[in-house]
Amino acid sequence: MHKTILIVDDEDSICLSLKGIFSDEGYEVFTASSGEECLALIDEELPGLVLLDIWLPGIDGIETLTRIKSKYPHIPVVIISGHGTVESAVKATKLGAFDFVEKPLSLEKVVLIANNALDLARLEEENKQLKDKFKQDFELHGESRVIKDLKEMIQIIAPTNAWILIMGENGTGKELVARSIHRYSRRHDKPFTEVNCAAIPEELIESELFGHEKGAFTGATTKKRGKFDLANEGTLFLDEVADMSLKAQAKILRILQEKKFQRVGGSRIIDTDVRVLAATNKDLEKEMEEGRFRQDLFYRLNVIPLFVPPLRDRKEDIPLLATHFIKEFSVKEGKYINGITEDAMKILMTHNWPGNVRELKNIIERLVIMSPADFITAGDIPILFKEAGISLAPSAPSQIFTGSFKKAKEIFEKSYLARKLSENDWNISKTAEAIGLERSNLHRKIKNYGLDDNKNDQAQSKEKGNLVN
Repeated sequence: MHKTILIVDDEDSICLSLKGIFSDEGYEVFTASSGEECLALIDEELPGLVLLDIWLPGIDGIETLTRIKSKYPHIPVVIISGHGTVESAVKATKLGAFDFVEKPLSLEKVVLIANNALDLARLEEENKQLKDKFKQDFELHGESRVIKDLKEMIQIIAPTNAWILIMGENGTGKELVARSIHRYSRRHDKPFTEVNCAAIPEELIESELFGHEKGAFTGATTKKRGKFDLANEGTLFLDEVADMSLKAQAKILRILQEKKFQRVGGSRIIDTDVRVLAATNKDLEKEMEEGRFRQDLFYRLNVIPLFVPPLRDRKEDIPLLATHFIKEFSVKEGKYINGITEDAMKILMTHNWPGNVRELKNIIERLVIMSPADFITAGDIPILFKEAGISLAPSAPSQIFTGSFKKAKEIFEKSYLARKLSENDWNISKTAEAIGLERSNLHRKIKNYGLDDNKNDQAQSKEKGNLVN
């Protein structure tokens, strides 16, 4: 936040006094004697705070405040006046003034109010940045047709109050969809409250959802607000709703129908206004047939169904997702990973991704942490070699996981160098530069590990292949 203050008053003595005080406090101070001059200076300097007299020549302080707030709502404004009235104070506050002080001014009080205003503005800016980062963390990434269709559907249904059932496999991003719906809804500035239905024991479901009064049961030493209470006027996300017991489902259904509840151990009826989003990875039609999910709850929740496709059905999104996760984890881990090679991407594209986007994200995080270079290569992801059907000779032998650490280190180093040499067609200088090793040091390691034999074997294999072709 700028340590800059604009003082607006038509009394030169006031401007000089305040300028001296705030300059001593380390602020850069500008002064203006009219509303018009004030607005021009704000456009030019963007101060962190405005101290604004209510009585000015030309446009008055109230009109100036109105114009400031319409164009720069984030700039705090403190109104000062020698003719303070309750009516003026209320009006200024309603228009967005941070505070209202009367003349003659207590300089200590003005400095305190100014510091508080700037601190609050700084916190609001930090909060905005955190919210923006939070939005990015929970953004749906993908340009495939199925994801574009899903995003379009979210834009259509988000502004409504319709209840939505989100279906899809584990790891596909059902929570991201729920958060996107909330973000674009009319309730976006209200709470988004998540309930992990699979994680709540049946005996605690009432307390978790509805809250309890002090002394309601053994261990209830204080009053507790439940999820429906916390989510009031906002969005309640029932994650893995099919994992609730039938008893818990009945209780959820009742509150969804009546929009009222009582805390455990309490007698007061509490009204609630929540938008319900539910998600499941199960086939609810089958669950209902087998008596594990209530039909009436299904029809209550399933106003608008959404299906989140598995990653194997939108593989064209893998490069975009992988690049996004590489950037994310490079920043998080403080490593510089510049990207991923074509052969490595080929493996990612071939893998079937039973764990969906969550699996991809976890693997990319592991690769960013473990990668020795600034590019992720095929040699960095042996865990997927077998399934991808790609043979990269030489691969890391299984003996690396047996024996002493020193022996494992030697096996890994030999395998690593052989792979890098193979990737660079046994060009010593190129390989040494690629892995950040001195050429002479690389020569010595090739000799120590007998890697020249590997070179001869590969050359013979290539020659045989050429003869066959």
